[in-house]
Amino acid sequence: IVKLLYTERKGSFTGLHLTKPLLAVAFLASFGSSMLYGYNLAVVNSPAKYIKDFYNETLLESHGLTPDGHLLTVLYSLTVSIFAIGGMTGALLVGRLVTKYGRKGTLVRSTALVFMGGALMGFSRWCRIPEMVIIGRFITGVHSGISLSVVPMYLGEIAPKNLRGFLGLVPSIHICLGVFIAQVLGLSEILGKEEHWPLLLSLVAVPTMVQLILLPWFPESPRYLLIERGDVHATIAALKWFRTKGNIQAEVEEMQEEQRSLSSMQTLSVCSLLMDSCVRWQVLTVAVVNIGMQLSGIDAIWFYTNDIFRNAGIADPYIQYTTVGTGAIEVISGMLGCFTIERLGRRPLMIGGFLFMGLCCAGITVSVLFQPQLSYMRYISVGCVIGIIAGFCIGPAGVPFLITAELFKQSHRPAAYTVAGCLNWMSNFTIGFVFPFLEIATGPFCYLIFCVVCLGVAVYTFFIIPETKNKTFLEISQMFATKNEICEEELYPNSELKMALMNGYGTLDFHNKK
Repeated sequence: IVKLLYTERKGSFTGLHLTKPLLAVAFLASFGSSMLYGYNLAVVNSPAKYIKDFYNETLLESHGLTPDGHLLTVLYSLTVSIFAIGGMTGALLVGRLVTKYGRKGTLVRSTALVFMGGALMGFSRWCRIPEMVIIGRFITGVHSGISLSVVPMYLGEIAPKNLRGFLGLVPSIHICLGVFIAQVLGLSEILGKEEHWPLLLSLVAVPTMVQLILLPWFPESPRYLLIERGDVHATIAALKWFRTKGNIQAEVEEMQEEQRSLSSMQTLSVCSLLMDSCVRWQVLTVAVVNIGMQLSGIDAIWFYTNDIFRNAGIADPYIQYTTVGTGAIEVISGMLGCFTIERLGRRPLMIGGFLFMGLCCAGITVSVLFQPQLSYMRYISVGCVIGIIAGFCIGPAGVPFLITAELFKQSHRPAAYTVAGCLNWMSNFTIGFVFPFLEIATGPFCYLIFCVVCLGVAVYTFFIIPETKNKTFLEISQMFATKNEICEEELYPNSELKMALMNGYGTLDFHNKK
């Protein structure tokens, strides 16, 4: 995995290594945070029947109430979607937390939420309190809402520009890995039994414990330490940790120049971000890709995989193994996207991923409609489900979080992640809660809605979003300047500051006015 990558500057080559510390912090931050997001998305799928039975039993014991099927569906949908409500709550906290505690500091402190949520879910059956499951899902959702924004922000700031895409998709691999682990552990031969479902839900505490033990030993983001905290000594120490070779002093000087360019601009609030005409198209882009990511139908696939396969005609004993197979494809697809993004760029992965997902969504509708007449259509239906998952994990799973970091400068980035996270989680909640009723009302035609969304995002990406591969943060801001109809003086408050390229960080050089 560790490779020597090169970046060209003014006719010469500067070697930039993917160092062991960079790789280690990328995997550690993703293992204890991003992977939990994927795990919690899929973990409620296999024990769905047992959770409903638990709600049925406890409501009868506590209130003498025998709920009908509709009420149980509502309660289970709430259990699934309350995770997204927690995620949206966590996303609202991101801007304030990362400004006060830093990127790494926020990840370390947020681990307490996982232990609280895991304990509530783990002891819910023993206490005979169904509310503990729902509250536990909400609390773990808050953690995922925080970490889903902070991890790509942290990795984007510690990575040089020629490695930013690779490191930025490491979290998406772990999201896919979390889904796969939840599917494997949910097999009836492992933890997919009635007495084990609380343990299955509470296992989120294990990777979080590993992160809590090891992550504090790694440095904070050098850009945060210097630009927002002004701590030169800590910045140098962090750069020496992450860069085994290269001119550390030159890199510090570059960030100091960027710090001076932003000296008159404080970290923006969400309201200030939304009202800033200089980033109008960046905000719209973040909204489109994050809403499209969730409304593409992938959450419906993840939340209700078993039901989809059952409707496709697969026998119940084989559904769990088919689901695990899709999880393995997710991991492979995620790795494929991660190792090709620096070669292909962001746009091809986004456009290709969403187009392929749209075609597969239409394929599900067609195959289910003709399944009564043509028995082999059930296999096409399963193939389309696998295609949606593969298309999503190759690009749309990780690129939206990556480009949220790339489209904004240091002063705008925390608020941008707050907006992106809220829209992402709001869409997640909508799909998780509405999909069962949407499927009942529209049948297989519900996937045509997802098809339209996927095609729409692909078209928007093709015409609006520029390629950000191997570009500095300030270069990307320049690329949007024309769309935002702003002049150079507005883009750079100090008109004497001009952009230069050095070692993958946007920096500013002084030029005398004539």
